[in-house]
Amino acid sequence: MIFTCEKQKILEGISIVQKAITGKSTMPILEGIYINANNSTITLIGSDMDVSIQTLVDATIMEEGSIVIDAKIFGEIIRKLPNSTIRIETMENQLIKITCEKSIFDVVYMNTNEFPELPEINENLKISVNQNILKNMIKGTSFAIAQDETRPILQGILFEVRNKNLNLVALDGYRLAIKSEFLDTDIDIEVVIPGKTLNEVSKILEDIDEIVDITFTNNHILFNLKRTKIISRLLEGKFINYKSLLPQEHKLFVNVNRQELQNAIERASLMAKDGNTNLIKLDLHQDNLVITSNSQLGKVRDEISIKLQGDEIEIAFNSKYLLDVLKNMEDNEVVMKMTSGISPCVIEEHNNENAKYLVLPVRLMR
Repeated sequence: MIFTCEKQKILEGISIVQKAITGKSTMPILEGIYINANNSTITLIGSDMDVSIQTLVDATIMEEGSIVIDAKIFGEIIRKLPNSTIRIETMENQLIKITCEKSIFDVVYMNTNEFPELPEINENLKISVNQNILKNMIKGTSFAIAQDETRPILQGILFEVRNKNLNLVALDGYRLAIKSEFLDTDIDIEVVIPGKTLNEVSKILEDIDEIVDITFTNNHILFNLKRTKIISRLLEGKFINYKSLLPQEHKLFVNVNRQELQNAIERASLMAKDGNTNLIKLDLHQDNLVITSNSQLGKVRDEISIKLQGDEIEIAFNSKYLLDVLKNMEDNEVVMKMTSGISPCVIEEHNNENAKYLVLPVRLMR
């Protein structure tokens, strides 16, 4: 195998496929990047069996062939080389020679026969979504994925296509995040994708109007971005019926400026860091909201203007859960819907029905 390639192009390809290489596999071959030189492109693949990422890089091929090379050392070498053309060729004794201007590296490589083949995915059952929309949907839900390994299904995000809507749903037992977008398709499907996969997908997606094609099988999902493909296994099991968790009616509604509320909660949470409950108390009055927090560190009282429809109440929250929601909303004005000091709080954007969040309150000791 012999090829030449511009440093920036191959470096970009390496950083994309490295996202799939966790270093936690018991198979040494999965510590490596698979490189195949063919026609006028090199194909790079990284995999940890759960997630595989393949990307194409333009190159000048003098001799076709394929190898697997340790991802960490290969990435570091390429990163440190001058911004110039790099020549890579296989030598005797399982070595590849990497040459760039006056720098020469001889590096051991592995045979490709042990590298796992990518799962076969028939691209018939396919939906298409704008990259920027999907990126935004992942960002707006992934913070609510469960970190607790005792319920593996909640470490994933529900990816649901129903009634011409794409819904992404995440929940962890304390909060629920839902983002929806219209999708012109007659396909109905419901799968659960590992949260770590979608976070890596989000990093590769660009903030552009270009399409990403998404294909499903019983066990896998494929994200196809023209030159890059991401294949992930799906989580087994049934996701919780999230619709049953959403209250059907509310007794009070709070309209509030999102940034003012976020700033006030951030200030109050400075005193709530004692222990890990991050407890803050909200006193809702007709035209103002008083936020307080007491701990061994001291106490704080803050106040902002609101519009309240319904009875005045006291309610307490883990400030982190409220802040995660507010930081991922875009509208200037948000609506908080509640019934009592111990029932869930639903938070929505005033001018956008495509995002809905639920946060459970903390019971106050009387």
